[in-house]
Amino acid sequence: MLCRDGDWLTMNTLVAVVKTQQKPSDKEIDVAVRHAVRLIGGMSRVVKTGDRVVIKPNLVIARAPDTGATTDPRVCRAIADMVMEHGGKPTIAESSFVGLDTEEAIEVAGYNRLREQGYEVIDLKARGTERVTIPVPQGTALKEVSLPKIIVDADVIVSVPKMKTHDQSGATLSIKNMKGVLPDAWKRSFHHRFGVFHSTAELLTVLKPSLSVVDGITAMSGVGPAYGDPVEMDLIIAGKDPVAVDTVTGAIMGFALHELGCVREAARLGVGTGDLKSIEVVGESISRVCRKFKHAEEAIAELLQLPEGFDLVVNEKACSGCRNQILSSLLDMREAGLLESAAGWTVVAGKADELPVVTTERLLLVGACLANFKRQARFVQGCPPNSRDVIRGFGVNEAVGMVNIDAIEAEET
Repeated sequence: MLCRDGDWLTMNTLVAVVKTQQKPSDKEIDVAVRHAVRLIGGMSRVVKTGDRVVIKPNLVIARAPDTGATTDPRVCRAIADMVMEHGGKPTIAESSFVGLDTEEAIEVAGYNRLREQGYEVIDLKARGTERVTIPVPQGTALKEVSLPKIIVDADVIVSVPKMKTHDQSGATLSIKNMKGVLPDAWKRSFHHRFGVFHSTAELLTVLKPSLSVVDGITAMSGVGPAYGDPVEMDLIIAGKDPVAVDTVTGAIMGFALHELGCVREAARLGVGTGDLKSIEVVGESISRVCRKFKHAEEAIAELLQLPEGFDLVVNEKACSGCRNQILSSLLDMREAGLLESAAGWTVVAGKADELPVVTTERLLLVGACLANFKRQARFVQGCPPNSRDVIRGFGVNEAVGMVNIDAIEAEET
């Protein structure tokens, strides 16, 4: 649903937090979702007869919901059922990570079963998807944006994110989930040209969800949005103001507003309420259900036990594709017994005006954003590059284990 002038200034800041039983059944999840929506005024306040409703889950990668990486289809099914009961026409729509196959993510996460049951589930990357370009009147970095026509034409959008950490934005919740509707080229631009925090907040001024329902059944802590550890929280969190929803969910996870890049920027733009004191929480209290989630950087340090002298330099314009590929490469190197090859190296990702002052013999530039500096240090091309090329960038060659790299290459294909 496109925001109309002034709409985004008058959002409802009521947020519902509902606790389910441990390992809830399909029925218990349905009851929890309905209860959460009822606590914030009911679906009748969101959907009316004839409305075209897009339900946007987080299917960023081909992983099952119990890993904490993807939205549980049972949450989306409950929302779709409620939409139909109120006369609306629901469509579940998603686009996965840049370069990844959304249909594979749909299959692995269990959404094909919804298709078999008659629910409409579409891949926004599918060939023939019609797109339109719309202006962003309040934009400073973002003046216009290309979006799938089905998103622009929707009367109602429901953001259904997973409760999980993110290696760049602290946590990825209902606001950042909306970035997933973008075509891949625009996803890259949000990181490379505009800065993902600010541009995602500006996107919200023209494309805001009317309802946000967070899947906190199995959440993710640590190296999110894809490589973290599953955490059973058994929560459903719902509200009409996505900034308020994300602020409350972040607080439950142990994040302050300033640690949530996209949420902080959206609150700063006045798109919603990021002040906990101004948000009414109903159902469970934050203090009753909160749990300290491990930040991505903490988890990476513990998981990898990075070799002496290794340094990773990134900024907000480094997309999750490059960041995750570097992480994946280091994990592959650890498994292959090659991690010490990264000792003493500085790795840079994301657009930069200048390079860090280090020995260029051990400076590795990762990703197309740094192509302007490729003659000044080792450079790995790609957006994002693949693991084997990043690993070779560290100077790993036939003398120190090409057999292991070949095994990694075979596994990737």
